[in-house]
Amino acid sequence: MSTTATGVTTIPHFLGGAETPGSGTRTQPVFNPATGEQTGELRLADATDLQTAVANAKEAARTWGDTSLAKRTAVLFAFRELVASHIDELAALITAEHGKVLGDAKGEISRGLEVVEFACGIPQLLKGAYSDQASTGVDVFSYRQPLGVVAGITPFNFPVMVPLWMAPVAIATGNTFILKPSERDPSPSLLLAKLWKQAGLPDGVFQVLHGDKETVDGLLTHPDIDGISFVGSTPIARHVHDTATAHGKRVQALGGAKNHAIVLPDADLDHAADHLTAAAFGSAGERCMAISVAVAVGPVADDLVGKVAERAEAVKVAEGTEPDAEMGPVITDAARQRMAGIVGSAADAGADVVVDGRGFTVPGKENGFWFGPTVVDKVLTDMDAYTEEIFGPVLSVVRVETVEEAIELINANPYGNGTAIFTSSGANARAFHRGVNVGMIGVNVPIPVPVAYHSFGGWKNSLFGDKHIYGEEGVSFYTRGKVVTQRWPQPTHASDASFHFPSN
Repeated sequence: MSTTATGVTTIPHFLGGAETPGSGTRTQPVFNPATGEQTGELRLADATDLQTAVANAKEAARTWGDTSLAKRTAVLFAFRELVASHIDELAALITAEHGKVLGDAKGEISRGLEVVEFACGIPQLLKGAYSDQASTGVDVFSYRQPLGVVAGITPFNFPVMVPLWMAPVAIATGNTFILKPSERDPSPSLLLAKLWKQAGLPDGVFQVLHGDKETVDGLLTHPDIDGISFVGSTPIARHVHDTATAHGKRVQALGGAKNHAIVLPDADLDHAADHLTAAAFGSAGERCMAISVAVAVGPVADDLVGKVAERAEAVKVAEGTEPDAEMGPVITDAARQRMAGIVGSAADAGADVVVDGRGFTVPGKENGFWFGPTVVDKVLTDMDAYTEEIFGPVLSVVRVETVEEAIELINANPYGNGTAIFTSSGANARAFHRGVNVGMIGVNVPIPVPVAYHSFGGWKNSLFGDKHIYGEEGVSFYTRGKVVTQRWPQPTHASDASFHFPSN
């Protein structure tokens, strides 16, 4: 990377083991959301850059897929230590381009490290199966082999964690990996690439290719790419899935969310309010697992809204580098304006804006992309505040009378990513997690992101494809099975070849 006299950094690609500006002439600005100032100029790939990345990956795949498990895991262990020793540097890059507070940035790196640690156990995860004497003198065994060249298309909200949900598993299983990160916060990806190289990963196994829709569509249709992993909005996830599968690729495409948390009258309301506040406003609500709808059941609504509103007003909103900051800015000014429009629409339709984050600013940082914590009560299911994925610090409160009604509400929603219940009743909790059509469920846990040895993924319009990300499903996604039936006849034995279908 290079920096101009005005302090704007040119952000290159990382191809074939080195930083490169590429041949593309188009660029895109990168901003610090807390100040509104341009800090970077991102190089966007053209068709030649895409072809270079894929050719590098294809060539590297010829040997990396045959590299021993011992050597692969040695690289993964080294990479894990390097990432852990660079947490502060990675977090600073995240905060500078995304805006989330440093503590939250470090948290996402830690969750990514969990997947690296999981992938370090790949020898156990790739063990096949063997059936001795399946027929007389015949043995059958199975094992899994890498797809080849795979690409990850990742969102702005977790510029380190989501790439680490994909790449370590893909690389551990013998694939080469091309990362197309978000144009909003691309710099952390370059540091990850350098750490992979420092860990001993051969050139071309992990590359970073910056770009926009042109690059994405090029990855989806390139004949030498075998698999696509995607995390982003539902319309783009559907496009990624449909386009890539039409071109013969294996695809996992994680889409949007509208995560509900229901609060029952028997819940500890202070506990629920504390966790709803953190889950709705942490990272400015820009999480696919953020709670955006609180479903208040029965008489609990007024007390719950009062407690959440009190906590929302106390959230410390500041630049992410401030030591006491709890929430930073949103990613762009356009996102801020969209959120303001949705809140205004809800108010016009009769909802009660209890805490209003519109017009919020931080002294000295008035040009930043600020939007304060917002609580909107008495939201109805036909309002934009309910139907839209706001992806910001806005908590909508919907009131229902029974837990059955709450479950029906969640199941009627087109998304099925995450949900939660706050209750002291095991019976209610069990009925809830068995009854909701959602992929990830929390019981008194508002953001139920599974640990690395399970898998992450939703249902309905939150996932396109049949495999969740990381965990054993991730291993399955990045590999394909092969079954061998073998016989070693004695040379002196007569042949038992037959025109009949083989049998025992």
